[in-house]
Amino acid sequence: MSKDAVPNGAAHSTSTEPHVARPNIGNRVTVVLGAQWGDEGKGKVVDLLAQDADIVCRCQGGNNAGHTVVVDSVEYDFHLLPSGIINPKVTAFIGNGVVIHLPGLFEEAEKNACKGKSEVLVRIFDFHQAVDGVQEQQRQEQAGKNLGTTKKGIGPVYSAKAARSGLRICDLMSDFTQFSERFKVLASQYQSMYPTLVIDIDGELSKLRDYVEKVKPMVRDGVFYMYGALHGPPKNILVEGANAALLDIDFGTYPFVTSSNCTVGGVCTGLGMPPQNVGEVYGVVKAYTTRVGIGAFPSEQFNDIGELLQTRGKEVGVTTGRKRRCGWLDLVLIKYAHMINGFTALALTKLDILDVLPEIKVGVSYSVNGENIPNFPANQEVLQSVEVQYDTLPGWNSDTSTARTFDELPENAQKYVRYIEEHLGVPVKWIGVGKSRESMIQIF
Repeated sequence: MSKDAVPNGAAHSTSTEPHVARPNIGNRVTVVLGAQWGDEGKGKVVDLLAQDADIVCRCQGGNNAGHTVVVDSVEYDFHLLPSGIINPKVTAFIGNGVVIHLPGLFEEAEKNACKGKSEVLVRIFDFHQAVDGVQEQQRQEQAGKNLGTTKKGIGPVYSAKAARSGLRICDLMSDFTQFSERFKVLASQYQSMYPTLVIDIDGELSKLRDYVEKVKPMVRDGVFYMYGALHGPPKNILVEGANAALLDIDFGTYPFVTSSNCTVGGVCTGLGMPPQNVGEVYGVVKAYTTRVGIGAFPSEQFNDIGELLQTRGKEVGVTTGRKRRCGWLDLVLIKYAHMINGFTALALTKLDILDVLPEIKVGVSYSVNGENIPNFPANQEVLQSVEVQYDTLPGWNSDTSTARTFDELPENAQKYVRYIEEHLGVPVKWIGVGKSRESMIQIF
């Protein structure tokens, strides 16, 4: 064979360029994620960014999330809809990774007088809420403790999804006779597992049939819709994460977690989009730490500090009405959340709650049996036993709620922000000093 011959009939080419040009990446999405155990103030950050957005997306979770936004002294509470829908020019898109109770969806849209458009492709659940309550009761009876779920049916519906017996909105929109048969099978499966469970199958199906015509105008093929948004004309696309990193089903404080991926990977799987289209990833961090329900909480304060933070911060869950447990800012877990999500900048919220403290502690490392550990423990028993090493910073003993620029903050408040930035290696872009939209200080 001559040196110029090409074996196996392959075409000869001297070009080093691909025959087809590399695909254009298209628009990138901006992502807002919680960096702690939720309730960090993500809704407020999304509300700010949504002023310039064309599309605002929810990618995971369900109505177990709760976001509160205050605009012009009016308070809006969101559980299912992206909070950015307050902007009437925005299109709200609820992705494939979200589970939705249809009555709750319409009730929320009506209650908040939402003017935005909704492009919805969701998984549906109905009687799962009752199952959630029965499961929690069984855990309490059998193990002496439950998980502290919101009893919104999130766990059971994600379980049904994993077991491949769940029902989706596309099933409801397709053939209602077939949908009804599958619904009856699913209901009977749950009744076999939980004999005390009462399900009005005919009543539930009647309500679902009524929703078909209401929902149909809002349903789109999610992958096709997102692809068009990413690769069409330039658009500002915002993704609002629900829950938070430490509640992630894979990376959170398992088993006291939610049932979905609240970290950045959930954006891709929940919306059906590639990672190359993820742009800025903003982590939202409360200036102290809170947690709803049970589970390990290393920096929790069972004292006057915890009480003060709970009272001043009005720390009550939007979804459950439960008091939130409170403690010092824990940079070990924030650093862990950053390892997973790759935050490009942070929003530090509720700084004003710390205004009255003479000194402020910040958790910087963990030790077990007197030895420092380099990582955030995956095992709950180990996490329960860690001792937190704190740095103590001076407080500022003055009101920050009227500050509108970084320079207007007291010197020690500025130092607190810079300390966090330097410890994490991530810049703080916004600082929250109150409930209103105007009380978010933008640094850059």
